[in-house]
Amino acid sequence: MRIGHLLGTGRSADVYAMDEAWVLRRYRDSSDARPELAVMSYLSAFGYPVPRLGPSPAAATPSDLVLQRLTGPTMLESLLSGAVTGDEGAAILAGLLTDLHTIPARLSPEPADRILHLDLHPDNVMLTSDGPVVIDWRTAAEGPPALDRAMSSLILAQVAVDRTSPLATGARALLTALLPRLADQGGIPDTQLAQAVCRRAADSNLTQDEREFIDEAADLISEWAG
Repeated sequence: MRIGHLLGTGRSADVYAMDEAWVLRRYRDSSDARPELAVMSYLSAFGYPVPRLGPSPAAATPSDLVLQRLTGPTMLESLLSGAVTGDEGAAILAGLLTDLHTIPARLSPEPADRILHLDLHPDNVMLTSDGPVVIDWRTAAEGPPALDRAMSSLILAQVAVDRTSPLATGARALLTALLPRLADQGGIPDTQLAQAVCRRAADSNLTQDEREFIDEAADLISEWAG
């Protein structure tokens, strides 16, 4: 397969067309994508909805992943268009987290540890004709499921408390619908919320404006969760 034209660009990676079935995602900072490949392969074996993995071209580097070319909007696009309501979006996110946390850790010896996405939000969920598919597993790790719930909530809360963002109202509605569902999964303990805050603050991809909302976002979650 030949690497084709640029399809899109994100905070850390570019996506190139290969053919009708496959795309190539390449990290701009030359990060090693092989750990992500291992996680996605593992999850796929359990039937979790991740993009299929394809054969690498001759010109591929360790920063490259060949992935299924998905067709459909992101959940964020569907929320903005009104095709998906906040309540429906919350149900999808909660279900994806629940299903993910049934899968045992791949490496950790701790029995309670699970695979964590740690960046599961509406822009990382593609709504395909076969159902939702979770993308961008760069931040995946292993640990307590509550940390994953805390990260997803914190990311949404950061948008919700940004009064200048046109997405704030929708994010608040989605978070309001999501938190009761996460409470049914075990909730968000203060210890895991604190860890999520530390992880979020250390994310080099965040803008300074985004960092300024982390503490207010955490306070919002604590208030609602309490």
